[in-house]
Amino acid sequence: MADKRKLTSDEIRERFQEALNGGHIYVCYQPQINHMTGRMTGAEALMRWDDPEYGPQNPADFIPCLEEADLILRADLFVFREVCSLLSYCRDSGHAMVPISVNMSRYDIYNNHRYVEEIEKIRHEYGIPVSCLRIEITEGSAIGGLELITSVLDKMHEIGYIVEMDDFGSGYSSLNILKDLDVDIIKLDMRFLDGEIGGRGGTIISSMVQMTKWLQTPVIAEGVETPEQADYMRSIGCYNVQGFLYSKPLIKEEFLKQSEKYDFEPQNTRAGLLDDIDAGKFWNPDSMETLLFNNFVGPAAIYSYENGKIEMLKVNRKYVNEIGMNVNEDILLTKSPVDSMNERDRAAYEETLKKAIESGEEEECETWHEVSSKCCGDDMVCIRSSLRLIGSAGEQYLFFVGIRNITAEKIRFDSLVESEKKFRMASEQNNTFAWEYEIQTKRMRPCARCMRELGLPALLENYPEPVIESGLFPAEIADKYREWHRRLAEGEKQLAGIMPLTEDRIPFMVRYTTEFDENGRPYKAYGSATEVRGYDMNWQKKTVTAE
Repeated sequence: MADKRKLTSDEIRERFQEALNGGHIYVCYQPQINHMTGRMTGAEALMRWDDPEYGPQNPADFIPCLEEADLILRADLFVFREVCSLLSYCRDSGHAMVPISVNMSRYDIYNNHRYVEEIEKIRHEYGIPVSCLRIEITEGSAIGGLELITSVLDKMHEIGYIVEMDDFGSGYSSLNILKDLDVDIIKLDMRFLDGEIGGRGGTIISSMVQMTKWLQTPVIAEGVETPEQADYMRSIGCYNVQGFLYSKPLIKEEFLKQSEKYDFEPQNTRAGLLDDIDAGKFWNPDSMETLLFNNFVGPAAIYSYENGKIEMLKVNRKYVNEIGMNVNEDILLTKSPVDSMNERDRAAYEETLKKAIESGEEEECETWHEVSSKCCGDDMVCIRSSLRLIGSAGEQYLFFVGIRNITAEKIRFDSLVESEKKFRMASEQNNTFAWEYEIQTKRMRPCARCMRELGLPALLENYPEPVIESGLFPAEIADKYREWHRRLAEGEKQLAGIMPLTEDRIPFMVRYTTEFDENGRPYKAYGSATEVRGYDMNWQKKTVTAE
């Protein structure tokens, strides 16, 4: 009998490969059931570890350790392969191919920019339709890396994957993350219903379910353990549940037997943002819409637009705080939102409103506002507004408006523009060329002078091959220049050396400085080439050096 205890971090690292090879790491499957119809809508694949010496290990313990040890990608790809193998068996044996969700760690993306290609290779190997696989991310995955996560999800959607957001509402800025991430299914964290059914937790989770209806996004209640919890979720419009009420996570053989007991019911995925909101509910102080508006969304207001007249009807406290300057809510409600704009911004804002009416989509614009308050005086603030039509009556239109104060960003941007202008002037005088190199994608973006004098396009793919092929970097230094880029990818902080450039073999001092991401991985490099005047070098004898 195993001596049960938790493996240490060192033991997890040391035993990981042996656990994979020996079957101590394996996959369980937990069904997802429509509590209204009793049919199965899918399942989630869950990684488990049963150490032969110390017994079952808690995923909450070993998964973070695998992430820290840079082993999670191998573990997640193992799970993905096991899922594809199971689906392949179901197809060949006549079992229903139930869609299965596979967890994706943010470290899968941060540490491997070919994650999508890796899972696609496995999927094609087994010939599994993409409709049978769902990729599950946690809302915490996007913290600190939203842009990268978004680009990966875009790529997955292009292929056809369904993307689920797990643990929604578990403690991060849930609605802000949901606004920025394009997900198809939301999985609610049922810890809100710990203990008594209803109450404050019930109010919050009911609001979340209502919000998913606005977004027309299916929702799954995760961690449902009792009939009372499932019945409550059904009463507020959430029918799909996952948890011990219906089944614990099962090994493959048990899952196949269990799945035979259920009819399969395809789960609808998100059809797009809402087209029809009962805007009147925003005025009911007891409605879920008002609860969300006041407590769960970001800075927001309700605007009325009719025959060129814009009026603010409702505003939440976050909106007032976002404007800053200690402005008074009453003052905001007694003035039109465009009163503080100049004529040009006012016209641009109205055009954005008209565009939102025509497109039915969310539209954005940036406008400057002159804001006054008794304690802070007068100042200019820049506001980015997201405008969405939520209702209309005759010639009157109602808009939901989210805002963000981007004054500091605009000031920094203007400062950067001015700095870039000065740098360009200095570069012209020093005969310097500059460029930006994305290490993972091998994309190079040259400066304006590079494009003007060297004829380079605004973006070069698979750098440095295009400049080598063009002769800008002569053949005799091609291999050395390629070696530099390999060293950048390996984490070299700085490189510098004199190189002959152009067909005339003019000597230039070429430099690179590397930028690293939050995980210490080389992310971007900044290059420059400055002509070395009066330098007499024998190209056949001199070698390029690096510091």
